[in-house]
Amino acid sequence: MITMPEASANQDNTVNEDNSDNRAISQDHAVRKRIISKSVLGLISLFMLVPILIVLLSWTQPVADIWTHMREYVLPQVLKNTAILLMMVTVISGTIGTAMAWVTSMYRFPGQRFFSWALMLPLAMPAYVLAFVTVGIVDFSGPLQTALRDFGITAAIPSVRNVWGAGLVLSLAFYPYVYLLARQAFLSQGRRAIEAGQMLGLSRSRVFFRLALPQALPWVIGGLLLATMETLADFGAVSVFNVDTFTTAIYKAWFGFFSLTTAAQLAALLIGVIFIVVLFEQYWQAKRGNTVTQGSNQRFEASKPAKWAMTLLCTLVFLIAFLIPFLQLIYWTALNFQQDFDARYIDFVTNSLMIASMTTAFIAFLAIIIAWVKRQYPDKSTKLMTTLANLGYVVPGTVLAVGIFIPIAWLDNQLIAFGITSTQFLSGSVIVMLLALSTRFMTVSFQPVDRQLQRLTANQEAAAKLLSDSPFQRWRQVMLPVLSPGILTGLLMGFVEVMKEMPITLMTRRQGWDTLAVRVFEMTSEGMWGRAALPSLFIVLVGLIPVWILLRQSDKQG
Repeated sequence: MITMPEASANQDNTVNEDNSDNRAISQDHAVRKRIISKSVLGLISLFMLVPILIVLLSWTQPVADIWTHMREYVLPQVLKNTAILLMMVTVISGTIGTAMAWVTSMYRFPGQRFFSWALMLPLAMPAYVLAFVTVGIVDFSGPLQTALRDFGITAAIPSVRNVWGAGLVLSLAFYPYVYLLARQAFLSQGRRAIEAGQMLGLSRSRVFFRLALPQALPWVIGGLLLATMETLADFGAVSVFNVDTFTTAIYKAWFGFFSLTTAAQLAALLIGVIFIVVLFEQYWQAKRGNTVTQGSNQRFEASKPAKWAMTLLCTLVFLIAFLIPFLQLIYWTALNFQQDFDARYIDFVTNSLMIASMTTAFIAFLAIIIAWVKRQYPDKSTKLMTTLANLGYVVPGTVLAVGIFIPIAWLDNQLIAFGITSTQFLSGSVIVMLLALSTRFMTVSFQPVDRQLQRLTANQEAAAKLLSDSPFQRWRQVMLPVLSPGILTGLLMGFVEVMKEMPITLMTRRQGWDTLAVRVFEMTSEGMWGRAALPSLFIVLVGLIPVWILLRQSDKQG
């Protein structure tokens, strides 16, 4: 006979065993969930890494005869031009961006509020658009020299179709990267740097060089490194100026020499240069974290001549970098609209919208997965895989076009060899373009989604689990409302970046499948600046969307 204490003990043992079983089941479920989640993240990272690995492995197949020509006639000029462009962009964009950031953040002058956001507008204009508009304006038959001749001035303006002209245009196109980060740094410093310096008897110019600029230097260098990466990745602008760089050499090796292997090997060299820049960027990004202190945002008064000098300086930069090229695009568009606009433009716009929509939807879906796994399992392996998944943004489009096309072409050949198909239907499809664009712009969608997900607190997540046992319901009721602003921002910015992308769409599209960016390239290749204005104007207007987003974000932070 079982006594009461014995019966109670047996019940407690049974309950403990049940609790142990439940805990074991729960732990097994958590382990499986962790393995599946990190496996998915690993596959995404591998997918993003494959193009780079393919390009690097191309050196296992040397092409001796073509490389002899490359070493003698191509590479020396490519290296020289690249060095000049990097030097010019570093000096000019750094000077303009830092100077504009300092005056708009620290002084009151006529137009200060307008210029504080207007100087960001060049971000909406792709470098290749600014390039052909600049050439069209200053050419012998362009409006500038024509107007000078009308006034009796016959002195010829030096040609800009060289590496120096390309460097100047790229500097004007990319200075906003420096401006954005430097202005954020100066606004955070406020008046503290100047007040401290003036107490020591320093003038404001000395305060800038000895106190404010050294504190903001990591931010300035961060902007310069972004401008440098964009310069190395540029294809359209240097093509307009007929300047050979790594990107144009890759294009010519593929479509001129018909050697995909040589193109891949050139791409591998470019990757090496890019990764050196990335290492510097990571170093200075780490230094930015604790460099700038919070300060007052009150601005200083300057003398009347100094105020008007600041207004004149900002006006000149704004006119040259954005307003004059934008008005010239409108003029050319109005002049050539009836002649140029036809049924083909429906296809250009449709193709551009279709590939942009497909790419942004795909990368937004991947971005949500990556951000969620990163939040759930914030260990070193997850951080590494997240970094690899977002690596494509620092790789030029020409490199990714080559890296994606090679394995797709190999797969096509295998399908033909096994008799599954008789044509290379994958290589000629939109799949290559979609994969290359997704790899290139993954981080554009991931960053806003990840930042938004970080706003979800642990308490909110715990409360959601108490309210519902259904993961789907928790995502619908809690996660998506929190993530939706970041998803929307990622979709918009990704959409615009895809619309502007030229080398990937140019190199991976099938014959006759043209986008607005490809149309711009075709017209500028023939020197038809006016006929390139219509698709360019559409791209610029769409490009104003991310600038508007950046302005809203900076307003919230300010």
